[in-house]
Amino acid sequence: MALTPQPKELAQIVRDAGMLALENFRPGKILESWDKTPGHPVTKTDLAVDGYLREALGRLNKDAGWLSEESDNAASRHDDQPMWIVDPIDGTRDFIRGRNGWAVSVAYCVAGVPQLAALYAPTKDQMWMAVRGEGADCNGQTLSGSQRQSLNGARVPTDSLSEADNILSMVEKPNSIALRMAMIASDQADLVATLRWGYAWDLAAAALIVLESGAMATEATGKPLIFTSPRPVHFGVLCSAKGIHDAALAHLRPRAEKVSAQSQQG
Repeated sequence: MALTPQPKELAQIVRDAGMLALENFRPGKILESWDKTPGHPVTKTDLAVDGYLREALGRLNKDAGWLSEESDNAASRHDDQPMWIVDPIDGTRDFIRGRNGWAVSVAYCVAGVPQLAALYAPTKDQMWMAVRGEGADCNGQTLSGSQRQSLNGARVPTDSLSEADNILSMVEKPNSIALRMAMIASDQADLVATLRWGYAWDLAAAALIVLESGAMATEATGKPLIFTSPRPVHFGVLCSAKGIHDAALAHLRPRAEKVSAQSQQG
């Protein structure tokens, strides 16, 4: 399938967006922020990067719809058209706190399926790219995702483990869910799982990077991640090595079914 945007063009735009964010990043210092909704902080930099991306990506494909954490435009989106799915700063809490675990995330989707993705972590100068059917790379190095075959001891980026998960092994966790997923693609972790409703802008770019690295990315129930719903939400995410995906689904299933039922009742 021919892509209107070219990977090199997208990479440059996302890198420039990251540099714009980096101008206002203060390592080890807390930035001013406010909650756009309870529990969802935002800064002036989120909005500035969002505005830059909307203008720059619009030049790559003026007919594409737009879905961003900071400027959702439902009127621009139709299932049969291309769409940009954007998180100008994924991991805003780490950005606010002067920590490194944040990134700029952009995916170009057609019929809800990511075709091209860029994920850039400016503080580490790491650029993950993926083109559907052509693989994924980080700073030009081809990625081969985690090859783990056993759930016991699987590396999980997390701050703590519940008793039910003590068969797993903790590794350092960035605040950005996209960066945690990219750790699977670059074989720095084996499993990432959440049981919360997640948004398309958090997942779309990283999901393509993971899949093109040879690993797996689904909803927490195993359903595929498709980004066409009028409500851009998904029930959790399960990202892992192919060899442990089924075991991880079985491990999570009782909790996933309970949380899903509770949320539907609410």
